Amino acid sequence: MENPSSNKVTINNPADICVIVGYFIMVIGVGIWSMFRSNRGTVGGYFLAGRTMTWGPVGASLFASNIGSGHFVGLAGTAAASGIAVGGFEWIALFIVLLLGWLFVPVYLTAGVITMPQYLKKRFGGTRISLYLSVISLFLYIFTKISVDMFAGAVFIQQALGWNIYVAVVSLLSITALYTVTGGLAALMYTDTVQTFVIIAGAFVLTGFSLAEVGGYSALLDKYSSATPSNVSSMDPQNYNIPPHCYTPRQDAFRLLRDPVTGDLPWPGVLFGISIVGSWYWCTDQVIVQRCLAARSLTHVKAGCIMCGYLKLLPMFLMVFPGMISRVLYPDEVGCVVPEVCKEVCGTAVGCSNIAYPKLVVSIMPNGLRGLMLAVMLAALMSSLASIFNSSSTLFTMDIWTRIRPQATERELIIVGRVWVLCIVAVSICWIPIVQAAQSGQLFDYIQSISSYLAPPIASVFLLAVFIKRTNETGAFWGLIGGLLMGLCRMLPEFWFGTGSCIFPSNCPFLICGIHYLYFAIILFFCTSVLVLMVSYCTQPIEDQHLHRLVFSLRHSKEERKDLDWEQDEKGRIARKKAEDRMRQNNSEVAEEEEKSGICGRLGRFCGGGGSGSRAEEQNTAEKAEKLPDISEKPVWKYTVDANALIMMAVACFMWGYYA
Repeated sequence: MENPSSNKVTINNPADICVIVGYFIMVIGVGIWSMFRSNRGTVGGYFLAGRTMTWGPVGASLFASNIGSGHFVGLAGTAAASGIAVGGFEWIALFIVLLLGWLFVPVYLTAGVITMPQYLKKRFGGTRISLYLSVISLFLYIFTKISVDMFAGAVFIQQALGWNIYVAVVSLLSITALYTVTGGLAALMYTDTVQTFVIIAGAFVLTGFSLAEVGGYSALLDKYSSATPSNVSSMDPQNYNIPPHCYTPRQDAFRLLRDPVTGDLPWPGVLFGISIVGSWYWCTDQVIVQRCLAARSLTHVKAGCIMCGYLKLLPMFLMVFPGMISRVLYPDEVGCVVPEVCKEVCGTAVGCSNIAYPKLVVSIMPNGLRGLMLAVMLAALMSSLASIFNSSSTLFTMDIWTRIRPQATERELIIVGRVWVLCIVAVSICWIPIVQAAQSGQLFDYIQSISSYLAPPIASVFLLAVFIKRTNETGAFWGLIGGLLMGLCRMLPEFWFGTGSCIFPSNCPFLICGIHYLYFAIILFFCTSVLVLMVSYCTQPIEDQHLHRLVFSLRHSKEERKDLDWEQDEKGRIARKKAEDRMRQNNSEVAEEEEKSGICGRLGRFCGGGGSGSRAEEQNTAEKAEKLPDISEKPVWKYTVDANALIMMAVACFMWGYYA
């Protein structure tokens, strides 16, 4: 058995290298093809793919954007440590994506917005709520998504190639940034479609090999309960007196719903806490919603959500079970608990369950297929990172930069968005060491705990904004602030005292850190909702003339809507239009010379700016943007997607019941 901590290069044969190189050529080729066939010289073309995507790319992109390398490493690692309950995070999504397609997206479409902060600004008026959401969303992107995915991908590459973790990160980011910066959302969604098939195919292959290695599913049921490290006492030179429950697999490992008090993932938290955090992620998060807004019609949105839901059934079988198999096959390494041993095996003293999936790949896959699995991890990492890069640059440029420079032109906004990508990458790399040590080395617990402390207030405000007309700006703002303070009161002490480990428990007081983070999410959500409604009902309501097509009950309204802060928005639009006219008038001769010169013209076209064609298309896109999106559906297709949604819910209920 190979030592996973060794620096020996595992993937160094021609078959593996050819597969990896072929994969990169394919992805970059698809990105370049989509780059030249899409209009990237306008904000609508760059950020929303011209709203021309069909249900297939929408569904595939939703899945690929969600399934990053953090899922492969985090899901498998937590499953190796405690069993299948972590799969509940994936299967709850089957119901929540239907809420996205049937309830939330129709309102977002009729509101005519590109970003979620823009929706809150139209819904409530003012600037403080949208600014808050922009800042907190960027914070969550950096600390729970970008840094986590980079760390998870680097763990895999470090195990497979023996590279330094930061060399691996920088190399992957360079390639990811290339087609993110140049291609816009269309390039991401087309490459996501290709990479979804790569991810699923490679994961299926590994699952087949791992089940064959362990002796089948029934053998996994029998062997997991005895997958304990051998000779724990002899490996414990410091005499920590490690209690048996720290290295013995849980007795309820194959139960999806666990004891509400003693369970590591208690069933009320799984059903309700995950639903709250999932509602924030699937229904209000820019990365996810932006893919739906790029669809050509509401029917395509719904069909894409159903496709994504079916695909979300797979992680339980492609990531959770392989993680448990890795614990069975390599208990001394994946299940290690002695700090000195763990430090030697994986570089982290709190545990090595995060290497469960990489260890499986480098140990049982034959030549060629090892390269395929590395390509799968690269696909997951790159598609997830690229999606977050694009969406975070959209947030920064459309909701923050336009406040700093209201007269900014479209060309300036696109350039600023690309520069912002470089900034968040630098911050995320610096955060990786903290991710490595948090939550006892359980990567997925780290992600979900941070989300549980910060996301429920956002989920509450969006839910009330969409479905309750009486909710106003004052209530929403103070609800967000109160919820943030409550979340920070839990999160900051936990980081200060540390989450501890089984051997060295945290010193954080029970009153603060003793409540499970999923229970805390439920409490935080309801406290925020009560605060929002109390303040809203004690202050002036928003009149219906400001709410047409901004709430669910008025989504079909044809009456003219008088947007709150209309005058301020109109002044900004006039200022930008004047600036664009001045720029075009003053720089027309320079632009013509650039187009004729060759190098500058080609560079401008490559980056999606400049060129007379793009200016003509820019006008067309601006004219189209003035029209209200149509959310009407043809009856035949409407009933078809509704029936498919019911079938998917029935499948989901059966799977929950079978594994509960």
